[in-house]
Amino acid sequence: MENFRSLFSCLTPCFDCMESSSFENVPYPRFNASYQPTVRLDVGRMGKNVVILKEGERICGIGGAIATVPIVQNKAYFQVTVQQTGIWGIGLGQKQSPFDKIPCTEKFWGIRDNGDIAKEDQVIAKMAKTVEEGDVVGVTYDHVELKFYVNGKPVDDVITGVKGPVYPMVYVDDSAILDLKFKNFTEEPPAGFGEILVEQTIL
Repeated sequence: MENFRSLFSCLTPCFDCMESSSFENVPYPRFNASYQPTVRLDVGRMGKNVVILKEGERICGIGGAIATVPIVQNKAYFQVTVQQTGIWGIGLGQKQSPFDKIPCTEKFWGIRDNGDIAKEDQVIAKMAKTVEEGDVVGVTYDHVELKFYVNGKPVDDVITGVKGPVYPMVYVDDSAILDLKFKNFTEEPPAGFGEILVEQTIL
C-alpha cells in the first residue's frame, strides 16, 4: 500500500500537464527506413519517477533526464521554459549522471531553482534574480563556456571546465514542469549559436 502511495505522489504533479491543451491534435512521427534521430529528452536515460511528455519536450515527476544526442558542434543552443515552478535544474549532464538524485550534484553543470550556479557539487555563484514561473531560460555551450540567458538577458556568471561528452540535462521535483525547445525557439539565440545538430548532419 505504501509503494502505491509513493507512485501516486510521483505522478500527481504531472496530471495537469497531461490534461493540458498541448496534447490536442499532436502529430506522431511515422517510423520508416529513412528515419533520422531527433533531439529530444531521452526516455531511455531518465529517473525512474520521471514522466516525459509532448514528444520528448516536457518533463515532470521526480528526477532528471538528458537529451538523445550529445553536443558535438562548436556553438549549440537550447531553450527551457519554466512551465510550473518547484525544484528544478537546467544545464548539461552525462550518461552517467545520477538521474534519481535531486538536486543533482554529480556530473551536472547548470542553474537551480534557488538561483545557484552549480559546477557539480560546487556552487560557484548566485544569480542576481531567481528564475520565475513562465520565464524562458536559454542555454549556450561552446565547449569552453556554459552560459545562461533569462528571457533573452545574459546571466553574468558562466561555467567553465565542463567535462564531456555532455548532453542537455534537466531535473524536476516538487511539482515543477519544464518545457524544452531544441528548435523553433521563442527567444533568438545569441549570434553564432544555433540548434543542436545530430552528428551525421555535421559531417
